[in-house]
Amino acid sequence: MNPIDTCFQSLRAAKRKAFMPFITAGDPDIAFTRELIPAVAESGANLIEVGFPFSDPIADGPVIQASYTRALEKKLKLADIFTTLGSVKASIPLVAMASYSLMYKRGVTAFIDTAKANGFSGAVVPDLPVEEAEELSKLAADRDFKLILLVTPTTSPERAAKVVKACSGFVYVVSVVGITGERDKMPVGLRELLARLRTMTDLPLCVGFGVSRPEHVRDLKEIADGVIVGSALVKKLEAAGTDRVAALADVRKLVRELSAALV
Repeated sequence: MNPIDTCFQSLRAAKRKAFMPFITAGDPDIAFTRELIPAVAESGANLIEVGFPFSDPIADGPVIQASYTRALEKKLKLADIFTTLGSVKASIPLVAMASYSLMYKRGVTAFIDTAKANGFSGAVVPDLPVEEAEELSKLAADRDFKLILLVTPTTSPERAAKVVKACSGFVYVVSVVGITGERDKMPVGLRELLARLRTMTDLPLCVGFGVSRPEHVRDLKEIADGVIVGSALVKKLEAAGTDRVAALADVRKLVRELSAALV
């Protein structure tokens, strides 16, 4: 069974929700990422979303864009991510956040096979329209590699039904209209969006964009199957360029605080 399915089955049996931090591969360098993954796993994460730096991100806010720029300035290559993270042997599932452009350039089949061989159990593909997802969805299913697409507050019910049908593993539910980044509070329409999606799929629904505080996590634990936190954590990594020990400690602390809010 795919590790993502195993993870959510175990959490559901324990009546718990998933905490999924986002980190950028190669920020400030890939050696630090290799150190960061087990530290995050030990601090309370259930899955880890690993951002593959891309020069033209679709929905990422300034914090994550800046982290991608820092990684790319170090001449980070796709092969560096796979080779380095393949040596980590993570204790929890890794999910790639990768532009379809990166997958297409590598060759979709080659990307999936290489990703799976190096410890990834699935991929979030934020810029793949559902109308063009059939081939990738089939290739991923044939290899037991999960394909996760995004549903946003502006996605029509008809289109959302197509998106969740193309998904496997879980559905990435975008909480707000706009780009990634910290917000003061969760939008009032999110509960209705999640309720509507539950009529369309049995897949876990994981909420991202704007989740940054323990109170956000507590608000979501009754209505979502998992929470995804990105910018708040990536902001902590900015300091890793000058003080890796302090940055790692800060990330551990925030992961513990946020994951504890799900208990």
